[in-house]
Amino acid sequence: MNETLLTALALIPVLVISIVCHEVAHGWAALMLGDPTAKERKRLSLNPIRHVDPLGTLILPGGLALAGLPVFGWAKPVPVNQNRLRNPRYGMMAVAVAGPGTNFVLALIGSAIWGLAVTGHPAPEGVAGQFGVEALRFLIMINLFLGLFNLLPIPPFDGSHIVEGLLPRRAAAAYRKSRPYGLGLMILLLLVIPWLFPGAGVVERVVMPPVEWALGVCQAFAEWIARI
Repeated sequence: MNETLLTALALIPVLVISIVCHEVAHGWAALMLGDPTAKERKRLSLNPIRHVDPLGTLILPGGLALAGLPVFGWAKPVPVNQNRLRNPRYGMMAVAVAGPGTNFVLALIGSAIWGLAVTGHPAPEGVAGQFGVEALRFLIMINLFLGLFNLLPIPPFDGSHIVEGLLPRRAAAAYRKSRPYGLGLMILLLLVIPWLFPGAGVVERVVMPPVEWALGVCQAFAEWIARI
């Protein structure tokens, strides 16, 4: 099978599952903390059709991956009403953490399977085996990247809600006023600056170093799983 096609077939389902789980985790965390908005709007389902944004979930990340660039994307945000949370300030922080936290759990699950099925075993033969290894590799890499990428303190990423909850109330109110400009800032930092100044982008300078460190942790975890 063509290598590019195999990559796409392995990448797209893993990417969709990872993003959908990320969003559903926000909704479940909000529900447990008092806000049933996502449940009321039937967004707690793992059915990807309810969450997929054609551009952000499929076209953009798929194109980035095939071009060999860092993959990022988004789904339709799960609705959360901060005012319905039992503790709006800290509840919103917990809701924000739930998404990246789920990505890290998925990466660890992928690493455990890698340790059981890949580490110390002969390279798989045939298309099915190659597809399985490729999908597992993407499961680990994509979830680590999505988790760390979403912790950037740029609205509307999850990291911005965490920062807002940690700031003193007056500073948090001022920080909240930057939200309407978040999309423009995201485009500037993630697309415009790297295009004008190659190698100076946020992804390369800020996100990828911790991703590479986390990959090392996952590799060590997989090797530990293989030994037990």
